[in-house]
Amino acid sequence: MLVKICGIRDKKTAQLAVEAGADALGFVFAPSPRQVTPHVAKKIIQSLPETILKVGVFVNASLSVVRNIVQSCALTNLQFHGQEGVDHCLQYRLPIIKAIKVTGKGRFIPDPGRYQGIVKTFLADTYQKDKEGGTGKTFPWQKIDSIKKYGSVILAGGLRPDNVYQALTIVHPWGVDVSSGVETDGSKDINKIRKFIQEVRRWENEQNITR
Repeated sequence: MLVKICGIRDKKTAQLAVEAGADALGFVFAPSPRQVTPHVAKKIIQSLPETILKVGVFVNASLSVVRNIVQSCALTNLQFHGQEGVDHCLQYRLPIIKAIKVTGKGRFIPDPGRYQGIVKTFLADTYQKDKEGGTGKTFPWQKIDSIKKYGSVILAGGLRPDNVYQALTIVHPWGVDVSSGVETDGSKDINKIRKFIQEVRRWENEQNITR
């Protein structure tokens, strides 16, 4: 079970998250309260183990902007949260995570079927008008079953230490992504990060026991 902690903005939090068992860290390069500059992200990434995925999060950024940040920061994965189409995704060699927003009625924006064979991993997040991500709200988790036929699915949107175990039990995703759910007053809370990861690993261990 891949665990991604998104919205990392400082080296201390990044290192503590890794020590807590995170597999991937997300760096937001789009306008957001969690936005980080390429310069800061580079410094953080240089301090991380090679085994940790370093994911750059972009919203409708140009090809040149993304490529420059990839080269500068040594990102390992790209996460697109806007209206990036198939043609745009085809321009990169790095693995891509395409965000799919899920409405309360279970509609997908955009349609993941358009990216079949191009994108191998999708991030299911909550749809909110005029907001590209980081809503802190959940959606009907079971709806991601319809996305799984197109690729691996990372569950996001409103996950917290107190509900991630339930979410995993319902949908069995490939991974989970959390940002605001492990924050206190807008800043990452290492105790919440630890608890979140502990809950994920507890669920994982119980699955292995019952097999």
